Amino acid sequence: MSRAYHPFRAMGTDVSLTGPDHASFTRASEVVEAVFAREELRFSRFRDDSELSHVNQAAGRWTSVSAPFEALIGLALRQARRTGGLFDPTVLHAMVAAGYDRDFDEVLAGARGALHPPQPCGRWREIALRPGEILLPAGVGLDLGGIAKGWTSDLAAEAAVREGLPWSLVSAGGDLRIAGAAPPIDVRIEDPGAPSETAATLRLDTGALASSSTLRRAWGPDLHHILDPRTGVPSDSPIVQSTVWARTCAEAEVLATWALLAGTPAMDAVACALVSRDGDLIMNFDVVAA
Repeated sequence: MSRAYHPFRAMGTDVSLTGPDHASFTRASEVVEAVFAREELRFSRFRDDSELSHVNQAAGRWTSVSAPFEALIGLALRQARRTGGLFDPTVLHAMVAAGYDRDFDEVLAGARGALHPPQPCGRWREIALRPGEILLPAGVGLDLGGIAKGWTSDLAAEAAVREGLPWSLVSAGGDLRIAGAAPPIDVRIEDPGAPSETAATLRLDTGALASSSTLRRAWGPDLHHILDPRTGVPSDSPIVQSTVWARTCAEAEVLATWALLAGTPAMDAVACALVSRDGDLIMNFDVVAA
């Protein structure tokens, strides 16, 4: 069966649904767009009306949250523990201090505020949860950007299959999730120094792939969106790009950030490809083509 493709824009990035050219594809496309619109309203830090903004504004007191919000923040806190804090959902104020204080298109256009001294991270341990409520310590803000995008990709891919597609591939900003009984699909890992070039090609039929890069979403020398929670400033890791496979895209997003910050020791723990500052590619995937 031939494939169908539906692109759209959401969460400040390019998103697409790929699947078989099936009678249910049009409806599945509508559902996937609706999932992204719903979760963007829930988790965007750039919208004053989002649930995330409401939670951040209520730091210092208990506030009600939806079941999906509670589920994702619970996952984020478990992943923070798993990575020893290298994945940290409490980097919001450090990110703003580094200049990523509004939608990235506006940042690139120069419409950002002044840079500020590094802000401390690592306060995820102080977050308290109880059924239907969260307590952020005063002065703490959540940024769930990457994990929320991965979470949404997971929900969308699974929703497309529930709509009747035999399989689906949802891609968001280059990260992807496959759901259903998919055929082998060739997936390109881009060369971070030349994004139009391919560093390697993988063949996948299940799971998810996510990448983190210090060369993307950058707005100046040594200014980019991968914060090192140990320093509170953009990472200066010798690894400039990491690509990780995991069962879900939310997990792959977390592990891609962790692998970039952890460096080559990550090769012993996850299926990944790392690109060094010198352009060297090291990987433990089975490569289809370079």
